[in-house]
Formats: sequence, C-alpha cells, structure tokens
Amino acid sequence: MVRPYTVTRGRTRPSDRYAIDLMSRVTALDTDAAGSGVDHAGAALLELVRRGPRPVAEPAADADLPLTVVRVLLGDLAEAGLVRIDPPHRAPAGGAAADPGLLREIVDRPREI
Repeated sequence: MVRPYTVTRGRTRPSDRYAIDLMSRVTALDTDAAGSGVDHAGAALLELVRRGPRPVAEPAADADLPLTVVRVLLGDLAEAGLVRIDPPHRAPAGGAAADPGLLREIVDRPREI
C-alpha cells in the first residue's frame, strides 16, 4: 500500500488555477494520447476519466483514493493538458427543483413504503 501523500508528493491541493469540487465535471481531452510523463496513479485516473465526462466524485470512488489525492492528480492532468475541468452545472434558482410541494413529496414518499 502506498500512502496518499507519496502519490501527491506531499501536496494537499491542486494548483490555484483549478477549483475542483465533487461535482466539477472532468473530461479527457485526447482519448488516444498515452499520457507520457504521467505517473502510475495519474495514468490510472486518466483511464477512468476517458470513459466519458464525469463528476469528480465518480472517478474518485472508482479509483478508491481519497478525494484530496484525486483533486491533486486531476490538477496535474489538467496542467499537462490531458483533461478539462469544468465547474458544476447549477440549476437556476426558482426552477422546478425549488418547488416546495415537490420537495415535500420527495421527503414523504419513502415514508409510505
């Protein structure tokens, strides 16, 4: 077992250029590139991202790595031009997701079962 801090070389945050949270969307930019110069953990994470655009939480869970490690590795992959990290899509305020009746139904429905 390799300690997480050795995978990230002691870093606990990605570069300041990237704000990466659980719902940030990560997309592989060149699915055919071998990712030369990327270490084993980064290459494994890149392979997970190549499956298609995904929120950061999904490859973090699939890689079985702590989120802080995945954020650092994704930042490294973005710096290398291998992935793009987009901010999460937010629902507009006041839309259907903010309907109090719908929210009440979501809370009450499991209680009926």
